Amino acid sequence: MSRRIESVTEAVGDTPLLRLRVVTKNAPDVSVYAKLEFANPGGSVKDRAALRMMKSAILEGKLAPGKRLIDSTSGNTGVAYSIFGAALGVPVTLVMPSNVSQARKDIAKAFGTEIIFSDPLEGSDGAIRHAQKIVEESPERWFYPDQYSNPNNPLAHYHGTGCEILRDVGDRITHFVAGLGTSGTMMGTARRLHEHHRPIRCVAVEPDSPLHGLEGLKHMASSLVPAIYDPKMHDEVFAVSTEQGWDMSDELARAEGLHVGHSSGANIFAAVKIAERLQNEGKPGCVVAIVADRGDRYFSPLKWEKRYVW
Repeated sequence: MSRRIESVTEAVGDTPLLRLRVVTKNAPDVSVYAKLEFANPGGSVKDRAALRMMKSAILEGKLAPGKRLIDSTSGNTGVAYSIFGAALGVPVTLVMPSNVSQARKDIAKAFGTEIIFSDPLEGSDGAIRHAQKIVEESPERWFYPDQYSNPNNPLAHYHGTGCEILRDVGDRITHFVAGLGTSGTMMGTARRLHEHHRPIRCVAVEPDSPLHGLEGLKHMASSLVPAIYDPKMHDEVFAVSTEQGWDMSDELARAEGLHVGHSSGANIFAAVKIAERLQNEGKPGCVVAIVADRGDRYFSPLKWEKRYVW
């Protein structure tokens, strides 16, 4: 709905649910909805957590004038910090693996953000360690929200994403699907959905191996486990391969008009398979999956080399 706002920060949330029709053709009796988080002003689901972490820190006096915000990110949270830093007058420094997409680097820099690159071979875990080292060397200079351990990350989804889903599909929802990165989206949304009066099965998506091409997702068994992550909060783990996530992203663009990132392709792949399982069992269902971001942030390189062995 059209509305007047006073700041870009007020544009976060209330993202639409889109009923998927084509990729779900083998499960016509089960509703599958994509929650389009790219409709946030920063173009991703990470806008929710970044904004709440920043606003809470300002209110608590932790992010006071003279301090710079610093955090590690594989891209989307960094874009969110950059946008809201500009809007709130907060200088931002990001630690990113040097192999994140050029688009994300350029977007963050456009808002005046400083970027420090970490070892690409160490991935997101290396960026975490590098950011922690910088903060330890000059703690008085920095505010370090640490998205992997900050309770405001899942709380953004407990008070936002989960409530919106229940508002829009209510008692119809049977399954919720989201990928595991920082895990904040799943932790906060699942907690809220599990408080609903009817059972809702929460399915966590993760790569099927440590070496994968699903940027933004963590293979938990081989990664630094975020402090906010609680495996008891989800009811099932659905492993998705790089090929399955990338192929579903391609199919969503061609068949549904949705150009999404590869972690979102993985989420939708899992949601479609869950719907097909329900269809084959003759059970009713309504599956809601997170579409975390748009695909244009993955244009560099333009095409994933599918012959590469992950």
